[in-house]
Amino acid sequence: MSVREPVTAARRVVVKVGSSSLTTAAGGIDPGRVRQLVEVLASVRARGAEVVLVSSGAIAAGLAPLGLPRRPRALAAQQAAASVGQGLLVHRYTEELARHGLTAGQVLLTVDDVTRRSHYRNAYQTFAKLLELGVIPIVNENDTVATSEIRFGDNDRLAALVAHLVHADLLVLLSDVSGLHDGDPARPGTRLVPEVPADDDLSWVSIGTTGAAGLGSGGMQTKVDAARIAGGAGIPVVLTSADQASEALAGHPVGTLFHPTGKRRPTRLLWLAHATEPKGRLVLDDGAVRAVTERRASLLAAGVTGVHGSFVAGDPVDLTDPSGRPVARGLVNFDADEVPALLGRTSHDLKRELGAAYEREVVHRDDLVLLSPGS
Repeated sequence: MSVREPVTAARRVVVKVGSSSLTTAAGGIDPGRVRQLVEVLASVRARGAEVVLVSSGAIAAGLAPLGLPRRPRALAAQQAAASVGQGLLVHRYTEELARHGLTAGQVLLTVDDVTRRSHYRNAYQTFAKLLELGVIPIVNENDTVATSEIRFGDNDRLAALVAHLVHADLLVLLSDVSGLHDGDPARPGTRLVPEVPADDDLSWVSIGTTGAAGLGSGGMQTKVDAARIAGGAGIPVVLTSADQASEALAGHPVGTLFHPTGKRRPTRLLWLAHATEPKGRLVLDDGAVRAVTERRASLLAAGVTGVHGSFVAGDPVDLTDPSGRPVARGLVNFDADEVPALLGRTSHDLKRELGAAYEREVVHRDDLVLLSPGS
């Protein structure tokens, strides 16, 4: 049997597992499933590759101990379940990894941890040190303190971004789907797509919903999005079911292999493009649009014609052309209520009238990423 060279050659692998692949229908952790997954991860380590695990399941694991019959809709209840379940989940991983002489390290991330420059450096250095010490990082979004709705499926995207953050050679998405199909998998006659070439834009994909009832939702959409993000960053992706994890990580042709579509980009900017929600919008004149998109210049106040939203310095904002189409996203250097006084004015004038602090760029080019159409 032929093997997939991008898989067997990978020296650093990020594996993502969904909650429905770890828990029982009642919501508790399934020890057998966790043990089976850890055995696969241990085999990858045994061949000399490093492993990072992005694991869903904290909210699902917290349901039974709290006496909740199903995944709650209210954010506060989800956060309570995550608080209880995260400890149980990591404890189970720690016990199982110890059976193989391996150590687990918990890493809970928020968007700020990887979009703000100093936080991003800290996150990268933490991962680098954990891997250097032989630890298997167990990663999850910090659901307990999340300020927006917690949606199952976010961890697919999180895994793609973590794969780029840690400079991974491979991303493996494990779920309850066997791979990408050429139509709705629920309909007769659809076939598994074994490989997606680099030049495939996936516009033909039929997005459906799968998952254990009450534990997760999101279906194929988040997995395809994750494959686009990782592939666009130069990382191959394998999508398959959790029960085929051993075969997939051994390089056997199971599930779907997405070939990389691009080259690596600065990691923090990848997160800025794909992991943030803009807090406002800055409208640019045509000259500023060209400067930002063609010359990759910083955004100066002279090129800004309008401001919308409520934000503070350091928040992500979209930069739009005069018609309102977003062309870039960046971390703004001023509060929203400061910007109107800056509109259309040169840096020299601002320094003379308001002081040196107002001479700086509205958005520095190092904190700016261009958005593709439809982003």
